[in-house]
Amino acid sequence: MSDTPKTFRAPWPANAARPVVNPLQPSVVYAAADPDALDRAYDGTEPGYTYAREGHPNATVLAGLIDRMEGGSGGMVVGSGMAAVSLVLMGCVSAGHHVIGADQLYGRSLRLLRDELPRLGSESSLVDPKDLSSVEAAFRETTKLILLETVSNPTLRVPDIDAVIALAKDNGVLVAIDNTFATPRAYRPLERGADIVIHSVTKLLAGHSDATLGYLCARDPAMNESLKSLGDTIGLTASPFDCWLAERGIYSFDLRYDRASANARALADALAEMDGVLRVVYPTRPDHPDHNRAVALLGGEGGHMVSFEVRPERDVANAFVRAAEGLNFAPTLGDITTTISHPASSSHRAMSEAERADLGISEGFFRISVGCENSDDLVAAFAKGVAALAMITVAL
Repeated sequence: MSDTPKTFRAPWPANAARPVVNPLQPSVVYAAADPDALDRAYDGTEPGYTYAREGHPNATVLAGLIDRMEGGSGGMVVGSGMAAVSLVLMGCVSAGHHVIGADQLYGRSLRLLRDELPRLGSESSLVDPKDLSSVEAAFRETTKLILLETVSNPTLRVPDIDAVIALAKDNGVLVAIDNTFATPRAYRPLERGADIVIHSVTKLLAGHSDATLGYLCARDPAMNESLKSLGDTIGLTASPFDCWLAERGIYSFDLRYDRASANARALADALAEMDGVLRVVYPTRPDHPDHNRAVALLGGEGGHMVSFEVRPERDVANAFVRAAEGLNFAPTLGDITTTISHPASSSHRAMSEAERADLGISEGFFRISVGCENSDDLVAAFAKGVAALAMITVAL
């Protein structure tokens, strides 16, 4: 007697060959042969799926690919990068605990630490992770977790991660690192002693602005299981279709990363020579404030992100964006084409002007996610945008 569940649905066609592209499996539920078979699937004594909120083949495939890239095992894919950050905090931090966060985290991560954790009975402190003494001074008996970004969003600062990890271990504190900007091509947190790695897969890993996903993986298998159970319970499910799209993106990741990084280096150098550009921020440029640490930590990889600043006025910012033809002004990053973001009007808009100034973000500050276009065309588009600023100067 066959173990295959009986069904009135049309059977899947038999095929002596295998598909080159993994199938998209959007099914919400999976029919078992009988209660014993369902028990075996839930117990893990046999491989199988039960309900898509608790896992599906496309998520399994994608998580396995990113595990290999990050040197992890048992990671999970969730519905967005912020879902991954939230799951780590919810799974590792309880009421009465204290979290230390880098003061230049992504805007939504900052809001999570500042506004949501206190509401749930936890406290947080924001510190400069480049200053080990400030990190050490923030420790309390209740400190449970430190949340860092390998490269800060959007100011591209590089913290003293190795020293922070060592300090955390001395104090029995977990370290979670958002590795979205650096990617595992430049840095692998788990191999350097971090406890948890986080990604917004939406960005460069997927790479085409058509999939919204997050990923997290802990070094401790028991922690991975605990986080997965919580994620299933609160429903942080990743869409099968988005996972299928992101799997496609992963296969070209190395090629896209190399091309975008080469373009970013060329663009950063070109911007630095343009009249009207006040400063350029790129981790491996000699004028970057964390240059030596960035080169050592990232293995010489500057990555695909560049930030720059023009006159700190909204009219000037508007003029640049309007004149830089062919460039997408959008609050995202990691696309195969170049996108420009203005943190003061997007990711950090909830902050006051003074708070943004403390981070080095003005009305004239832009973040660029460099894509895979022809580098000469890219530089020309930015030159046209910067040239338009001179017209405003004359008008004033």
